[in-house]
Amino acid sequence: MAKYRHHLPQLDGGLFLSGAGIETTLMFHEGLDLPYFAAFHLLQAKHGTAALRRYFGRYAAIARRYGTGFIFESATWRANTDWGNKLGYSPPALDAANRKAIDLLIELRQDLEADSSPMVISGCVGPRGDGYAPGAMSPEEAEAYHTAQIRTFAETDADMVTAITMTNANEAIGVARAAKAAGMPVVISFTVETDGRLPTGQLLNEAIQEVDAATSRAPAYYMINCAHPSHFEAALDHQALMKRLRGVRANAARRSHADLDAAAELDDGDPVELGQQYRDLRARFPQIPVVGGCCGTDHRHIEQIAMACVDRF
Repeated sequence: MAKYRHHLPQLDGGLFLSGAGIETTLMFHEGLDLPYFAAFHLLQAKHGTAALRRYFGRYAAIARRYGTGFIFESATWRANTDWGNKLGYSPPALDAANRKAIDLLIELRQDLEADSSPMVISGCVGPRGDGYAPGAMSPEEAEAYHTAQIRTFAETDADMVTAITMTNANEAIGVARAAKAAGMPVVISFTVETDGRLPTGQLLNEAIQEVDAATSRAPAYYMINCAHPSHFEAALDHQALMKRLRGVRANAARRSHADLDAAAELDDGDPVELGQQYRDLRARFPQIPVVGGCCGTDHRHIEQIAMACVDRF
């Protein structure tokens, strides 16, 4: 039975860490091959599963060390139909991969969770298309498309669903509706460009308002990911947005999405500076409990974020 599905502890006010840039960490630091950026594909082999276990264990250990909660975000960002087809997965095989990804996190939580560090398991949903492209689905098409993966998560012991790197409101609406129909708490995490707007050009606060209006406020909360704090800090002055934003998973580098796509080497920015930026962000908005990293970040960045954001350090 899911441990926190009926009440998400990250909404109780304490600090929760999440992981870093899982794909960039596995590729550039572990030297692993991730076709189509698909971390879930590693579950096919023992060495890949071991690498995922090390990855998640490392970040959960940081949370325990600093006395924060932790959110396990499953390695399933690419585990949907279109990307699965590119990798040769049949629908039953894709279903099995999503289940295996959650089972791995259940195991780890049993070993690592402590009273001072509640650990929430989230089934990660990624965009149907490219994580930097605007996308073109209607809300109805998005709901139909994402329903299979979300229903799979609902049949596991995952506590919630998080849609990571959503580039447009329509797809976010579809995910939120699919999760609501499956009885799953859902979080929507939008990405923004260097101007603080979604890849569609829409303002972040307008996208959140549109999703809330179309889903009767189905999302438990919203996040921002795959953007540097300098890209979105100005957007956070909108009062209505800050009533719903509860998480940030920023990129290490200040580069645009286009620059990151074209880069031949990893840009890991400055971990200490990023930690300070999170400290400043939390000083302005202490109601943001969920902090972590995205592209280019690794354990060094999460450690610095923890040190900067946990009061006693």
